Amino acid sequence: MPDAFRPTLLAALTLIGLLAGCAQKPPASDPAALAEYNDTNDPLEPTNRVFYAINNGLDTVILRPAAEAYRFAVPAPVRNSIHNILANAGTPVQLSNDMLEGKPRRAGDTTMRFLINSSVGLLGAFDVASKWGYPDHDADFGITLALWGVPQGPFLFLPLLGPSDPRDAIGFGVDNVMDPFTWLGQGAAVTAINWSRFGLNAIDQRERVLNAVDEIKKTALDPYATFRSLYRQHRQSQIETVRNDRRATIPIWFPQAVAAQQKQQQSQ
Repeated sequence: MPDAFRPTLLAALTLIGLLAGCAQKPPASDPAALAEYNDTNDPLEPTNRVFYAINNGLDTVILRPAAEAYRFAVPAPVRNSIHNILANAGTPVQLSNDMLEGKPRRAGDTTMRFLINSSVGLLGAFDVASKWGYPDHDADFGITLALWGVPQGPFLFLPLLGPSDPRDAIGFGVDNVMDPFTWLGQGAAVTAINWSRFGLNAIDQRERVLNAVDEIKKTALDPYATFRSLYRQHRQSQIETVRNDRRATIPIWFPQAVAAQQKQQQSQ
C-alpha cells in the first residue's frame, strides 16, 4: 500500500473506535431477535452502513467507471496478464503466510510458482506454473490468524477497503508490513511504483467482480446485508480450504500422486 494511504486508513479505523454507533442489543425477553443479533455479529451496524454508503458513492463515481473503462480499453488476455503480474509480485507475502500457517507443501508450490512464472512466464504475465502442476492458492495473514485460533470478531465495513473484521483488518496491516515493496525506500520512483501497483490492483479487482456486484445491487433487497453474508461465507471457505489442505508431497501431475489420490479416495 502506498505510504500516503496508510494515515487515511489509520484515521478511519480510529474513528470507528471513537465514534462508532452500536446497534441496540435485543433484550433476553425476545430470544428470536437476540439470536438473530448474535448470528449477524454486527454490533457496529449503524456506523458500518454509513461507511458502506460512502464506499458505494465512491465506487459509483470513481472505481466502477474506471473498471468499466479498463475492461473496454484493455483486451481480456492483456487484463489476465496484468492480473498475473500483480499476483506474482505478491508472492513474498503469500510465501510468508504459507510458512506461518505450517503448510510446507503450499510454501514449496508458491516458491516454484514464483521461479517458473518469473522466468518462463515472463515476470508472471503467463501462469505457466499452474499448467506444470503448481496451482495458485489463497494465503494472507487474516487466514493465518484464523488457523492460529484468533476469533474473527464483529463485522466491519472499512472505508476504502470494504467488508472486513478485526482479524482481517490486522491481517491486512501485517501483510503490508511483510510486503517488500513497503521497504523499497523513498523517492519519486518508489512512490510512483507503489501508487501504480495500488491503483492497478484496485482496478483489476473491481473489474473482475463488475457483473457480480452489479447483479447484487440490482436484485438484493438489502445489498449491505448481502455483501456482509457473502464476505463471511467466502472467508470461511478460504480458511477451511487452507486448514484441510493435505496436498501430496509431489506435484499432482506425477503418476505417483495420481495413484496416491485414487488410493485415498477408495479408502474413504
